[in-house]
This record gives sequence, C-alpha cells and structure tokens, in this order.
Amino acid sequence: MVLADLGARVIKIEHPVRGDDTRHWGPPFVATESAYFLSINRNKESLTLDFKKPEGQVVLDRLLANADVMVENFRPGTLEDAGLGIESLAQRFPRLICCSISGYGQTGPRRHEPGYDAVMQAEGGLMSITGERDGPPYRLGVAITDIVSGLFAAQGVLAALLARATTGRGQRVDIGMLDATTALLTYQAGAYFVSGEVPMRMGNRHPTITPYESYETADGDLVIAGGNDDIWRRLCKALGLDELPDDPRFLTNKDRVAHRSDLRPIFDRVIKTRSRAEWVERLMKAGVPCGSVREISEVLADPQIAARGMVAEVDHPTVGTTRVIGSPLKLSETPSSVRTAPPTLGQHTDAVLTELGYDSAAIADLRATGVI
Repeated sequence: MVLADLGARVIKIEHPVRGDDTRHWGPPFVATESAYFLSINRNKESLTLDFKKPEGQVVLDRLLANADVMVENFRPGTLEDAGLGIESLAQRFPRLICCSISGYGQTGPRRHEPGYDAVMQAEGGLMSITGERDGPPYRLGVAITDIVSGLFAAQGVLAALLARATTGRGQRVDIGMLDATTALLTYQAGAYFVSGEVPMRMGNRHPTITPYESYETADGDLVIAGGNDDIWRRLCKALGLDELPDDPRFLTNKDRVAHRSDLRPIFDRVIKTRSRAEWVERLMKAGVPCGSVREISEVLADPQIAARGMVAEVDHPTVGTTRVIGSPLKLSETPSSVRTAPPTLGQHTDAVLTELGYDSAAIADLRATGVI
C-alpha cells in the first residue's frame, strides 16, 4: 500500500475462491466488504489466480516478466514447492526484486514457523513491556508488527530499486516479522545491554524520563512530556509549583527519575483540579508539550488531520463512497495519493489478463478450470 500510494502499480494476487484472509475478518462489514480489508488495500488491483496450477504459473510468469518487484508473504519453502524459488526466479527474471515477508525470515532454526501479529508482539518482547506493572501483558491496539514489517519491506524495496539502477540486477529483500519487532525495542534493548536488568511494564510511564506520562484531570486524561530541564521549569510554573524546580530531588531528569514516586503524587493533586481543556490551553501557552488522550472519533474529526489530508474518500464499486486513512508521506514534487478504492475480489482479473495477451475465450477457459 505504501508503494502504491507513492505511484506504483500494484497487482494483488488472490486465491480465486476465498481471496485475501482479511476479506473475512470482521465485523464490521459494509455489504460484503470487511472494514479491515478496506483499511489497507486502496490503490491496488485484484487478480484472482491459482498459480499452483500449470496454467496459472504461465500467467504469473507473464506478469513477472514485466514486473519490477514481487512481494510475497508465504511461509519459507512454499514458493520453492510451487517451482518459484528465488534462485529460479533470479535466473529467469534477473532484474526482478523479490521481497519476502515471513514470521521468522528465510534463514535460522525457526524459519518454517508461521507468523501472526499477536504472536510476534508476544515473541518479540513488546507485550512484556506493555501494560501496568502489576497487570497482565497487553498487545498494542493495532497490528503493529504487521505494519512495521510492511514499512521495513517498503524501505528494502526502495533500496533495492536504487541498487538495481546501478547494478542492473534485482535481489531478494528478506523481512522477518520477529526481526522487525525486535528492531522496535530500541532504547529498551539498549538499557538491557548496558544494565543487564530486564525491562518491565510501567503503564504509561517512561523508563528514563519524568514527568513523561499520563495524568488524570477533572474530566479526562492528559499526557505531559517534560523532555528536558527547561520544559520542566516551565511546567512547574504553569502548574503553580514554583518551588519545585529548586527541590534537590528534582533538579535534573536523573534526579526526577530517581524520585519518581515522590513527584507523582504532587502532580496528581494539582492536575486533578482542572479540566483537560484548561490544562492543555495553559500548558501550550507555557510551551510545554502535552496532549489529550483522545478517542479515535476525536482524532479523525481533528481539523489538523483534515488539513493534512489524512482522511480520504474513494468510490467503491459495491460500498459506494467510503473513507480511508490518507498517506503520511508528503513529498513536494511527487506527492503520494489515494486514487482508487480497495478492489473487490478479482475486480481487475479480465483487464490484467487482456493486457497479458489473453483473449476472451482463453480467459473463459481459465475461469472454467478454476485457474482464475
């Protein structure tokens, strides 16, 4: 989807009967379309194809002969079993970039294990650091390992395209979801490398910065980000705690982290006395980064989101006008765009096959035999 937003023509190959699994994930559904599928498949064409059948592999070969990139997310070995191993593809299509996304990558002792987002959030350590200290581990509210694996895949594909412009050769981009999840650990892993202490859940608190967390106001929750000592002093003044910056326990961020348990009750007593809106206005005027803990409905109604084109409308052939999230990639000369709605299953099959040289009779034969 990222590459399609940037202008690539993306042909999504789906099973002729069931299509992409996410077509069936719901509710909610709009008519026969799942909201999940609609959220991640704009700007794509849908070609139904059983490439495990000989006639289907011929169709796929014709597609690959003109393609720049093939992206696949089967378990390692699946394409080899279908006669589409990376070595074979490289020999037949030397300029083709093959991007493989799998649970554990193409190498290593766990390469054959399946990967789903929730499994990877667990296996990759994210759940162990998400949630309250004394509560259970939690999965993030979106499929973050699916998403970040796709983002890393897009980066890898773009790098491979740049390399091919110099070498003339394609290559494999190997993305493991466990790798991508592990890469997200960043400073949590860094702290473990240095200290040997296993990071634990801290709720909304930050392990190395304070105050940098959520607080309860009179009518809702507020996040305050006191990221440096200057902000700290401005924050204390805005809260009416003028004496606090000179307290030896709170002089520097290191001091404040060490005395976090002393600082939190002081802030709680003050912040609960005013509404969320009052505090946001007061803290913004003081130059203190802060934000309301908002519901999704509030986020999507934000004029800033509208001004940035982060909600787009597309006309779907069965659903009608539907909204999707826009692209966050803002390029001045080659802007990303949301051009077409997520496709219905097989919506573009006939058109793509016609481009490949199949006439109506040949297409009818492929459909009759279940190839498409």
